[in-house]
Amino acid sequence: MGILYDDVVMIKQSEQEGKPSVITVNCPDKTGLGCDICRIILFFGLTVVRIDVSTDGKWCYIVLWVVSKGSTKWDLLKSRLMGACPSCSSVSGILFYTSDSQPRKPPDVFLLKFCCYDRRGLLHDVTKVLCELELTIKKVKVSTTPDGRVMDLFFITDTRELLHTKKRKDDTRDYLGAVLGDAMISCDIEMVGSEITACSQGPSFLSDPTLETLEEHSSNAASFKCPSITFDNLLSPSLTLVQIVCQDHKGLLYDVMRTLKDYNIQVSYGRFTMEGKTECELDLFLMQSDGKKIIDPSKHKALQSRLEIELSRPLRVSLISRGPDTELVIANPVELSGKGRPLVFYDITLALKMLDQPIFSAEIGRYMISDREWEVYRVLLDEGDHVSVSKKQIEETVWKMLMSWE
Repeated sequence: MGILYDDVVMIKQSEQEGKPSVITVNCPDKTGLGCDICRIILFFGLTVVRIDVSTDGKWCYIVLWVVSKGSTKWDLLKSRLMGACPSCSSVSGILFYTSDSQPRKPPDVFLLKFCCYDRRGLLHDVTKVLCELELTIKKVKVSTTPDGRVMDLFFITDTRELLHTKKRKDDTRDYLGAVLGDAMISCDIEMVGSEITACSQGPSFLSDPTLETLEEHSSNAASFKCPSITFDNLLSPSLTLVQIVCQDHKGLLYDVMRTLKDYNIQVSYGRFTMEGKTECELDLFLMQSDGKKIIDPSKHKALQSRLEIELSRPLRVSLISRGPDTELVIANPVELSGKGRPLVFYDITLALKMLDQPIFSAEIGRYMISDREWEVYRVLLDEGDHVSVSKKQIEETVWKMLMSWE
């Protein structure tokens, strides 16, 4: 439960389009708070151009300068940010992240099942509706029948925690009906157990993915410049300074902060600035859960290696030929807390809609790959005679959409 003071989160909206709005968060500290905030910012489609973070070990002060590319629900954003803040009872010290000692009731899972007539861009239009309604897609199975009908199974959770009510269900159906129009045939929403989602999809249309397979077929890594990451234990008597210079991409701060959260490392002070349009600089003063700086060389090496991977390969995008079929595979690592990267499926379907590329089938699942949990998106493309988009163009367009590159 977040703290209830109205000045915990303050938002000063920009009066000029394209200029940054300022978000201030002033609350008790905890490890992973920066990750949770950056994830919310990413979900709302905002671009962070600058951030300042400071904490005294009990209280945290964060200022973000963000640019909105479209209409932003600022009141809802404020509510979500306040919900991410710890309660005032935690001011006695930092709450370091643990996945076992602070269990939370998993959100209720619902099955949204609907049938409609197929058309170009259908999957993205549905995904957009679910995002606008704050319904999070956990898994999806989309298939097209020979007679031109689509059967969609979306396993979703509700950020507002109201989908068990008749009104929320009716609103969701009405919203989908307004978007799909006469194409809608049927729509049903029912609660299912969390164990159902674990085995809901059954065998995939392909074998389980491996990181080696994704790496082998992915060609987009070359578009990234190798990040520069340096450690300094001399500047501060109690903190480790990590300096990062890297290429900008969508979700950059989230990638850094979720890595630190997974390593249970606290940011005591941090600053992020943009250098030009494509390069970023981060200065982060860090300490471990024991309150000490990071001195062990093996921990330096492990953290540096993980940051280099996350900043040069935040996602894997592969286009793989499977006999007569072509499969688009996108994979991203999942936080130890179980949260996945927001809006990935939204960006994938938007890119394919822009290319006027039909989708025959789609799946979302989670797999353990190389000792890490990954969220894997699989899209089987419909390659009829009328399709003229090259495979290279598909991969590049999806990649640029995910990275928010022009």
